[in-house]
Amino acid sequence: QIQLVESGGGLVQTGGSLRLSCAASGRTFSRYAMGWFRQVSGKEREFVAAIMWRGGSTYYAEHVKGRFTMSRDDAKNAGYLQMNSLKFDDTAVYYCAVKLMDGNLWSARAYDYWGQGTQVTVSS
Repeated sequence: QIQLVESGGGLVQTGGSLRLSCAASGRTFSRYAMGWFRQVSGKEREFVAAIMWRGGSTYYAEHVKGRFTMSRDDAKNAGYLQMNSLKFDDTAVYYCAVKLMDGNLWSARAYDYWGQGTQVTVSS
């Protein structure tokens, strides 16, 4: 079992920044990748970013490239999502997730463990 706890969400104005954190505990040595997804009420959960736990390669959705940066801290068993130049359309509940096996990083169904989510609200 892996437990994930997100933090760092909140209310920010358009153009502002937030840094989300995802603290992992449990069988963290077996992680393959960590991802961030977001969801707006009534819509499907969508991919935002992912990082390979070994090697640190990162992947981003087109609509956040150049604005969001994902990183990890092995010593703290944590992942981060630095979000800059935030837009109104970035408003959503943001979830971190861990997948244990290789494969599709962009599909929510490929992830094995999820946090409870943190709300990000960008005011226009």
